[in-house]
Amino acid sequence: MLTRRSLGPLALASASLALPRATRAQEEWSARTVTAVVPWPAGGPTDAFARLLCNRLSGDLGRNFVVENRGGANGTIGMTSAARARPDGATVIIAPNSTYAVAPHLYPVNYDAERAFVGVGLLVSSPLFMLVPRNSPVTSVADYVALAKKDNKGLNYANAGVGATSHLATEMFMQMAGISVTEVGYRGGGPAVQAVLAGEAGMFFMPAAAVMAYIQSGEFRALAATTRARSPLAPEVPTFQELGFPGFEVVEHVAMLAPAGTPEPILRRLNAACAAALRAPEMQPRLQSMAVTVEAQPIEAWPAYARAESDKWRVFLKERNIRIQ
Repeated sequence: MLTRRSLGPLALASASLALPRATRAQEEWSARTVTAVVPWPAGGPTDAFARLLCNRLSGDLGRNFVVENRGGANGTIGMTSAARARPDGATVIIAPNSTYAVAPHLYPVNYDAERAFVGVGLLVSSPLFMLVPRNSPVTSVADYVALAKKDNKGLNYANAGVGATSHLATEMFMQMAGISVTEVGYRGGGPAVQAVLAGEAGMFFMPAAAVMAYIQSGEFRALAATTRARSPLAPEVPTFQELGFPGFEVVEHVAMLAPAGTPEPILRRLNAACAAALRAPEMQPRLQSMAVTVEAQPIEAWPAYARAESDKWRVFLKERNIRIQ
């Protein structure tokens, strides 16, 4: 006669199979290493933030979170590889909105940007500033616009990459100011920063995470912020909306996504863990040093946000005829 004890492992296996699929998915996930794909090279602001967050999540959730950098084509190379990953919670993506909301409208991608991923949620945001070097004669946005309208032959701006939030902010500024300034292209924010420091370019927009130290040291003069309200990082700097540019808003959002089909219980657990990690008191000095603001949102908010952000930039790119040459 078979008894529960005599069945041994068979009984346990049967009991496991009887568990709801969501419960089994969570139990399987809890024992796995999670690869966090950062679709940008190592050393940049997104990479630094991802490593800070993953280190915290490793401790909080009791499993390894490993950052894997897969840069190129404004993040679409890394997104392509992540889209092909198994949707079992072992792969997540940490990326800025220029990658998940803008790049699919500029690059021929091998994934459906709207269907290939699900959102764990927004993580942090960073304002952008319009900047000139400290030796520039320009002291305000009005000065710059007047100079550009009078004689802009000698004016140029540093572009960190087509479709980057810094590029989009520059294009929005020129559109609303009714000016045109010569572009000087660079491969990434780091080279663009160095170009302005060296005098190769006279103006640029850049997320605070990449330039806050230079603003604080006085090497760059911040003329305006791209957020709706003044940034607590530099409350003395006016917003474009204050300066007569209604509706001007460009913010760099960093979010966590996962391959479509990842079980909802895992997404919710990640969402809760990210929110707790980002709000932990001991994390605040590190986040402040990175010039980012916590934007943790409930998982239900992602679809509407992602759709609106994608639509906004799709329309803008078409209006400005911005495309990859």
